[in-house]
Amino acid sequence: MDVEHRHGGNRASIATRLGCRPSDLLDASASLVPWTPRLPRLSRSIIRDYPDRSHNLLRCDLARLHGVPCELLLAGNGAAELFTWAARDAASSGPSLVPSPGFADYSRALGCWDGPWVRHQLPLSWSADRPQPIPQTPEAEVLWICNPHNPTGQLWSRASLEPLLRRFRLVICDEAFLPLVPDGEHQSLIPLVAETGNLVVIRSLTKLYGIAGLRLGYAVAQPERLQRWAQWRDPWPVNGIAMAVGQHVLSSTRRHQRWCRKTQAWAAREGAWMQQQLAVLPGITPMPSAVNYLLIRANRSLLPLREALEQHHRILLRDCRSFEGLGENWLRIGLQSRRNNRRIVSAMRKELSRTPLG
Repeated sequence: MDVEHRHGGNRASIATRLGCRPSDLLDASASLVPWTPRLPRLSRSIIRDYPDRSHNLLRCDLARLHGVPCELLLAGNGAAELFTWAARDAASSGPSLVPSPGFADYSRALGCWDGPWVRHQLPLSWSADRPQPIPQTPEAEVLWICNPHNPTGQLWSRASLEPLLRRFRLVICDEAFLPLVPDGEHQSLIPLVAETGNLVVIRSLTKLYGIAGLRLGYAVAQPERLQRWAQWRDPWPVNGIAMAVGQHVLSSTRRHQRWCRKTQAWAAREGAWMQQQLAVLPGITPMPSAVNYLLIRANRSLLPLREALEQHHRILLRDCRSFEGLGENWLRIGLQSRRNNRRIVSAMRKELSRTPLG
């Protein structure tokens, strides 16, 4: 599989291959909100001075948002950097259990430390109100879980996840997309961190605010763990511009909550609309999703459809071959504005009329 399709959001490299500008491409391969906030005016000192290595102001904003002490928070260069340090802890705690299909960055991070891991295949059928149960196996001591799950969009309740904290030595919960789910915060494990030494929750601000280019995420865990990570990492993992934007969008709890409500309403509205539109396309089955992306499957390869959308319509969908346990019969679609969602459905309908799947 070529590098540019191992992850979504590769507009620049695909534009080069197609001989067009990145702005000509509608990128539904990455799962970001379709708008970004008004960004602050940057002072010269933000660019000239070294960033605050403690990220103190940003941590205080996050602590206020989640109602936890600042000591439980650590900012990172996107969630990906924090997965690397979580994996170092995981590698020393025993074999990891990584549900499949799942985000490839977990195994990438474990590979940095030669961390052993076992994969457990989730059944590839689920309903909106009854997600598949989290697997438990005696072979593993560490659990990596993504809630809502990437790429399936299944949402697990906090009540269903809490018993796993007693089963595993370490639980690493990726909640990158949870703020985009209506009432999703009620299922977050963050309130359990203060009293749970074997729990790490990792969040991303880039999906919620559409600022993936800045790379900004954070971990919530007990202070001793985060202090250890801080000693391992580079001196300035989060740049001053990313910190300034993070502090800006989080400076008002009321404004942040208003943003979340707007985002959640969009995800619920457009998700339902896309489900209805895709369900009537010949040969396509859309799967239930609680969040701002959804999987579609077919009984034969969807790679020709994905390639036709790229070449003829300048639309990018997520190639699912990078998700272990899926394959070329699956594609993931990141929700867009209604206008762009119509564009995606119209292009798919046109290509399916030319080359039917059935």
